Amino acid sequence: MAFSYDQVVPWGRSYDEYLRMFDLRAAELGLRILGCGDGPASFNREMARRGRSVVSVDPLYGQSAAQIEARIEETYRDVIEQTRSEQHQFVWDRIRSVDELGRVRMGAMRAFLDDYEAGRREGRYVCGELPELPVESAGFDLALSSHLLFFYAEQLSLDFHRDALVELGRVASEIRIFPVVDFNGEPSPHLEPMLQELGRRAELVRVPYEFQRGGNQMLRIVAGA
Repeated sequence: MAFSYDQVVPWGRSYDEYLRMFDLRAAELGLRILGCGDGPASFNREMARRGRSVVSVDPLYGQSAAQIEARIEETYRDVIEQTRSEQHQFVWDRIRSVDELGRVRMGAMRAFLDDYEAGRREGRYVCGELPELPVESAGFDLALSSHLLFFYAEQLSLDFHRDALVELGRVASEIRIFPVVDFNGEPSPHLEPMLQELGRRAELVRVPYEFQRGGNQMLRIVAGA
C-alpha cells in the first residue's frame, strides 16, 4: 500500500510547523512573506495576529468558507484513513498518534477558517496559482511553498516545476520549498534536474522538522544570485 492522491488536497499545517519546516528565525518573520499554496494552514492567521506581513496565494481561495470547510471534511477522512494504513512512513515524536495528528491538523484548519473571510477582505488570502501568480514583481522578500512542489511529483511535471520556480523568483528574492520528497517519502524525481539547472543559487538545507520520515530538508533558492 501507499498514499494515493489524484490531485492536490487541502490539508493545513500549523504556525509552529511552518517555523520549523522553513527554519524561520525571529528576524525573518518581519520580512514580506508570500505563502504559495498555503491552503487551509494557520500560518497566515497567526502571523497577522502578531502584526506580521504574509500574503497567501492558493486557488482554494476562490471558494467560500462553507465550500472550503466541506472540502476539508472530505479530505480529513481520506488523509486520516490513509495515514492509519501507512503509519510507518512517519516519525511519531511531537505528534504521537494518528488521532493526535487529526486534532492538530483540524485545529490549524479551523483557525484558518475562523480567519478566512477577514483575511480575504484584507488581501491576505488571494486566489491564484503557479505558474502565474497575481502579485507584483519583487513584491516579497521571502516565498514559502509547503507540500506542493516536489511533493506532488506525479501530478506536477518537471516543466511545471521549472516554470513555477521562475515565477517564484520573479516575485521574491529568496525561495524556500518544503519538503523535497513526494507524499510517499520518496525523493522527488524533479529535484536533481532542478538542482542542476539552478546551480549555485540553490542549496538543500536540513531543518528542525521531520514528521514524514525522510522529510527533513528544504530547498533554498536565492533568486538572481
